[in-house]
Amino acid sequence: MNQLDMEIIFNKKKKEKPSSQTLEFGKVFTDHMFIMDYTRGQGWHDPRIIPYQPLSLDPSAMIFHYGQSVFEGMKAYLTQDKDIVLFRPEKNFQRLNKSNDRLCIPQLDVDFVLEALKKLIKVDNEWVPEAPGTSLYIRPFVISTEPYLGVAPSDSYKFIIIMSPVGSYYKEGIHPVKIAVETEFTRAVSGGTGEAKTGGNYASSLKAQEVSESLGYSQVLWLDGVEKKYVEEVGSMNVFFKINGEIITPELNGSILQGVTRTSIIELLNHWNIPVAERKISMAEIREAYHEGKLEEAFGTGTAAVISPIGEFLWNDEKMVINNGLTGEISKKLYDSLTGIQNGTEPDLLGWITKVLTAESVK
Repeated sequence: MNQLDMEIIFNKKKKEKPSSQTLEFGKVFTDHMFIMDYTRGQGWHDPRIIPYQPLSLDPSAMIFHYGQSVFEGMKAYLTQDKDIVLFRPEKNFQRLNKSNDRLCIPQLDVDFVLEALKKLIKVDNEWVPEAPGTSLYIRPFVISTEPYLGVAPSDSYKFIIIMSPVGSYYKEGIHPVKIAVETEFTRAVSGGTGEAKTGGNYASSLKAQEVSESLGYSQVLWLDGVEKKYVEEVGSMNVFFKINGEIITPELNGSILQGVTRTSIIELLNHWNIPVAERKISMAEIREAYHEGKLEEAFGTGTAAVISPIGEFLWNDEKMVINNGLTGEISKKLYDSLTGIQNGTEPDLLGWITKVLTAESVK
């Protein structure tokens, strides 16, 4: 498939763009979208950029009945020099293919879809917001479209990319969030789909999320699905703990999503020669460290939230307030460094940035 084959239909009725100062997360979408179809025997075909619009699907399309879908989350940033850049986009598309494999969805050509994304951003470059802390959120996803009521991999799919200018994922911003530890419900187990980014994982998390929000907590911390003992991840983030000077994050075990931000944080900590360990860690160990005064920080990492300090855990009716509910030193340093690399105020020493448009070519 050649990038030159891509059709572009421009939207003649462009939307009014929201103020960068009042952006919410995932509420407004750009003027255009990318779409490409898959048909068994033909492969991926007909790549095109078209006006953002509703989809027309048969009521028997398999996505509605069996949930065969995957997605990714990434961002485009406007740097201080007014360039438009992406942060490690190849990692997201490689992970999308890993999710595709788990859900029996055909593989995508990473180089091609990355070029398609760059083209879409160029078409909608005016939508990349300028205010500090804002970005253009990018949602690539695949859905099964074959009209068939049978439990089997679909014979047809759509790969779509939509984009949305966003502010902070949490209303708290970089300020610490409160997290409830989930002890009743299970999101995923090893051998399931926990390490794939598929919609079903998020659907199964909604009940626990609803309960935690009713108690005044922003998110849920999931424990392992077998013993309900070991920490796994927060609903929208991987999680890290600083205990007695060491940074610890749960090891990947088949039920935890391998976050691109998680990987980047580990690489950044190693670059700084700060001890970081990937291992099993139980809530009992965290509670013990808390009571001994050794639980110094906790924070979540993810594309949407970037770095989100955790100021309090609720576990078995016990509240553990971390660092007096304040943002910790490591959390702040990681946030400043990562966002600095993304917005061009810090050097990209590890080669993570992909430039889409230079300031001269941005409208």
